[in-house]
Amino acid sequence: MGLFKTNPFGHILFLKKWLIRIFGLMTHQRYRGFNQLQIEGSEIFRELPDTNVLFVSNHQTYFADVVAMFHVFNAGLSGRVDNIKNVGYLWHPKLNIYYVAAKETMKAGLLARIMAYAGAVTVERTWREKGQDIKRDVNFNDTDNIGVALNDGWVITFPQGTTKPFKPIRKGTAHIIKQYKPLVIPIVIDGFRRSFDKKGLRIKKKGILQSMEIKKPLDIDYENESIEEIVEKIEFAIEQHPSFLKVIPEEELVAMEELNKSRRWGY
Repeated sequence: MGLFKTNPFGHILFLKKWLIRIFGLMTHQRYRGFNQLQIEGSEIFRELPDTNVLFVSNHQTYFADVVAMFHVFNAGLSGRVDNIKNVGYLWHPKLNIYYVAAKETMKAGLLARIMAYAGAVTVERTWREKGQDIKRDVNFNDTDNIGVALNDGWVITFPQGTTKPFKPIRKGTAHIIKQYKPLVIPIVIDGFRRSFDKKGLRIKKKGILQSMEIKKPLDIDYENESIEEIVEKIEFAIEQHPSFLKVIPEEELVAMEELNKSRRWGY
């Protein structure tokens, strides 16, 4: 790798590699020490194409979720099936992994800006800004940038656009799927909301079992399925369809409601 080789967004890959290594070492104990991360399905990573793969996941914190995915993806690619033992997988990380994040969030402080360099594709939210509901036209440059990222590698997106559970899937994700026709891999996570604060930076509670399930690719008819049909498929795949509320234990639903009353949820 040339010392100043860049990705399509102008980020120097040598610098990005070292950021992933450093942040990976700093955060490893969050998923294999203070808390444990149970992984299922990571053998799929070595079977995937190098580009045009879209991961869709539910969302529980701003940063802890995506950092865990960087660990799991790179560990899986190095042959560690369903575990992140031995951080040697960080020495040669996959550098064309991106994640979609709100522009507002990634400009909120120096740490967020540094983490953005590691792979964020920032977008302007059309429905919320600075804790207030808004209505803004879609910025098509954002969609184009996600297409650039897909053309270069893998993209992680949280299609609900919020850390609050069981919120609707944003239709923009379905439009991107129909336009760029990526291989869509669902991911279901749990335990991160209980382990970390909302930003995912501070450990809130130790001894929590976190989980990440990587599912098989969605079967999508890009030409004939409607936006609504794709949205519904994603809702079921990441277990955020309203019907899943019926199978959540009542005490967990009560805990969710109390948590939502005590804090304002956003992206």
